[in-house]
Amino acid sequence: MTSFTDRTKASLREALLDAAADLLAEAGYAGLRMADVAAKAGVSRQTVYNEFGNKAALTQAVALRTASEFLDGIRQRFETADGLLAGIHHAVVYTIEHARENRLVAAALGTEAAEDLLPLLTTKGEPILTAAAGLAAEQYRELEPGLSAEAAALLAETAVRLSLSHLVLPTHSAAEAADAVTAVLAPAIRQFAH
Repeated sequence: MTSFTDRTKASLREALLDAAADLLAEAGYAGLRMADVAAKAGVSRQTVYNEFGNKAALTQAVALRTASEFLDGIRQRFETADGLLAGIHHAVVYTIEHARENRLVAAALGTEAAEDLLPLLTTKGEPILTAAAGLAAEQYRELEPGLSAEAAALLAETAVRLSLSHLVLPTHSAAEAADAVTAVLAPAIRQFAH
């Protein structure tokens, strides 16, 4: 059982992350001020600094929490999928559709104010790529036990990179993007599965 202090600290952290996510979606990284996060959450500015240290760490925490929400959704898609390719397809569709609905991600992808957040998905996106590829590799091996750990990791990273590419530069519907990703991966899965 968690103590009252632990629950209060977790609640405070969530309130700060919620406030920061809202402000990041409105103004981007450059426009985010710790004082504004504090005011929105109803705490002192020092409380924000005590919890996160600096603006970069706060922004990274928001990005990781957002990624965690995506990973939970992806995990659910794989758990209910009828086979690996179906799981990949469902995960890609979910990722793209959820990104368009998620205020913070949609802002990073489509508003001038928040475009400075885009590197969190691209050039500074290693934590998200690593987490998503790791989860996907586990799911791939569960759905296709003939895949080695190395093959599952390669396929998962490829699928995540392709999905991010479709997300960042949308030229197709989510279903069409998922069709393309699975078309590319299907022969590789057959080759690597024993």
